Amino acid sequence: MLDILLAWFEGIGKRTLRFLGNMGGITLMFYRAFINIFLPPFGIKRTFKQMLVFGVESIPVVALTAVFTGMVLALQTTYEISKFGAENYIGGVVGLSMTRELGPVLTSLIVAGRVGASIAAEIGTMKVTEQIDALETLAMNPIRYLVVPRLIAGITMLPLLCALADFIGIGGGFAVSVYTYDIPSRFYMDSFQDIVGAYDLFVGLLKTIVFGAIIACVACYYGFKTSGGAEGVGRATTIAVVSSCIIILLADVLLTALFVG
Repeated sequence: MLDILLAWFEGIGKRTLRFLGNMGGITLMFYRAFINIFLPPFGIKRTFKQMLVFGVESIPVVALTAVFTGMVLALQTTYEISKFGAENYIGGVVGLSMTRELGPVLTSLIVAGRVGASIAAEIGTMKVTEQIDALETLAMNPIRYLVVPRLIAGITMLPLLCALADFIGIGGGFAVSVYTYDIPSRFYMDSFQDIVGAYDLFVGLLKTIVFGAIIACVACYYGFKTSGGAEGVGRATTIAVVSSCIIILLADVLLTALFVG
């Protein structure tokens, strides 16, 4: 019995140390990439290419998710608050939920699944095929060449995607409220303006800057750690996506507590 308990605690300790080691590696990669942002050469063409991947190519799935989220939120919320005769506040509830939480978090999770997996797989393939070693042989900094463009794309394009998701989600809630529950459009917009302010939008967009950095750095970190051929690439891709989602949710809790407090 004692041996089982010792083995159990040993397993927890190993997992904890591995988690802390990975967090330290991700933080170090962010630090090195952030420093290299300000050092030439700047790789503008590579950066714009990653912006296209992060931003433009993610618009369809983000827009679909946002409109359905806004519609479901309006359906569920209106049904519940109608019991208290508070239907006129639905615009503010949907707007505050989208700008503060649902817009930033859902957008980031979608991009983590779509773009984070792509980054980890691409860099992981370069790692196992020794292309990263070739870059170092050519005196090229892999962090500057591979990580910096993705970090810049993440922290610049994710807020734009979030703003789009907020707009579409609020519009979806508007459509449901007005055309399904016959709430006057003026009431929806008035409650939105009364409850949602610029600060709420600012908080949501600030969160996505942090989330964008998390997606880029986590995916790149696990890509650089890849080993074991094609199987290793698949494993690194899975770990990168799962880790990105978990860290995003953890960061959301911390940021929400910071701004609410």
